[in-house]
Amino acid sequence: MKYRAFIKKSGDWWIGWLIDLPGVNAQEKTKKELIKSLIIGAQDMLATEVPFEPETEMTMINVPEPAWPSGYAELTT
Repeated sequence: MKYRAFIKKSGDWWIGWLIDLPGVNAQEKTKKELIKSLIIGAQDMLATEVPFEPETEMTMINVPEPAWPSGYAELTT
Protein backbone atom coordinates (compact mmCIF):
# COMPACT_ATOMS: atom_id res chain seq x y z
CA MET A 1 0.00 0.00 0.00
CA LYS A 2 1.14 3.51 -0.66
CA TYR A 3 0.15 6.57 1.35
CA ARG A 4 0.92 10.21 0.76
CA ALA A 5 3.16 11.81 3.37
CA PHE A 6 4.25 15.34 4.09
CA ILE A 7 7.75 15.49 5.54
CA LYS A 8 10.01 18.40 6.36
CA LYS A 9 13.04 19.37 8.38
CA SER A 10 12.17 21.64 11.31
CA GLY A 11 15.22 22.80 13.24
CA ASP A 12 17.13 19.68 14.28
CA TRP A 13 14.14 17.38 13.70
CA TRP A 14 12.39 15.74 10.78
CA ILE A 15 8.61 15.82 11.10
CA GLY A 16 5.97 14.18 8.98
CA TRP A 17 2.43 12.91 8.76
CA LEU A 18 0.35 10.73 6.46
CA ILE A 19 -2.34 12.60 4.58
CA ASP A 20 -4.39 9.46 3.96
CA LEU A 21 -4.26 8.13 7.53
CA PRO A 22 -5.14 10.98 9.89
CA GLY A 23 -3.42 10.57 13.24
CA VAL A 24 -0.28 8.96 11.85
CA ASN A 25 2.54 11.42 12.44
CA ALA A 26 6.11 11.27 13.68
CA GLN A 27 9.15 13.29 14.67
CA GLU A 28 12.68 11.91 14.42
CA LYS A 29 16.29 13.08 14.22
CA THR A 30 16.86 11.70 10.70
CA LYS A 31 14.76 11.42 7.57
CA LYS A 32 15.33 7.65 7.48
CA GLU A 33 14.11 7.26 11.09
CA LEU A 34 11.09 9.42 10.29
CA ILE A 35 10.06 7.23 7.35
CA LYS A 36 10.45 4.10 9.51
CA SER A 37 8.29 5.67 12.25
CA LEU A 38 5.58 6.65 9.75
CA ILE A 39 5.53 3.10 8.39
CA ILE A 40 5.23 1.64 11.91
CA GLY A 41 2.47 4.15 12.74
CA ALA A 42 0.55 3.20 9.60
CA GLN A 43 0.92 -0.51 10.33
CA ASP A 44 -0.30 0.00 13.91
CA MET A 45 -3.28 2.07 12.76
CA LEU A 46 -4.29 -0.47 10.11
CA ALA A 47 -3.92 -3.39 12.57
CA THR A 48 -6.19 -1.76 15.16
CA GLU A 49 -9.47 -3.58 15.57
CA VAL A 50 -12.45 -1.35 15.01
CA PRO A 51 -15.64 -2.27 16.86
CA PHE A 52 -18.82 -1.91 14.84
CA GLU A 53 -22.54 -2.15 15.38
CA PRO A 54 -24.46 -5.42 15.05
CA GLU A 55 -25.99 -5.96 11.62
CA THR A 56 -23.27 -3.96 9.95
CA GLU A 57 -20.81 -5.44 7.53
CA MET A 58 -17.11 -4.72 7.21
CA THR A 59 -15.79 -5.06 3.71
CA MET A 60 -12.76 -4.11 1.66
CA ILE A 61 -12.89 -1.90 -1.40
CA ASN A 62 -10.26 -1.59 -4.10
CA VAL A 63 -9.33 1.97 -5.01
CA PRO A 64 -7.19 2.25 -8.13
CA GLU A 65 -3.88 4.05 -7.72
CA PRO A 66 -4.05 7.66 -8.85
CA ALA A 67 -1.83 9.12 -11.50
CA TRP A 68 0.58 10.99 -9.23
CA PRO A 69 1.47 14.49 -10.37
CA SER A 70 5.11 15.19 -11.07
CA GLY A 71 7.05 16.33 -8.04
CA TYR A 72 6.11 13.38 -5.82
CA ALA A 73 9.04 11.33 -4.60
CA GLU A 74 8.51 7.74 -3.50
CA LEU A 75 10.09 7.26 -0.08
CA THR A 76 11.40 3.93 1.09
CA THR A 77 13.52 2.78 3.98
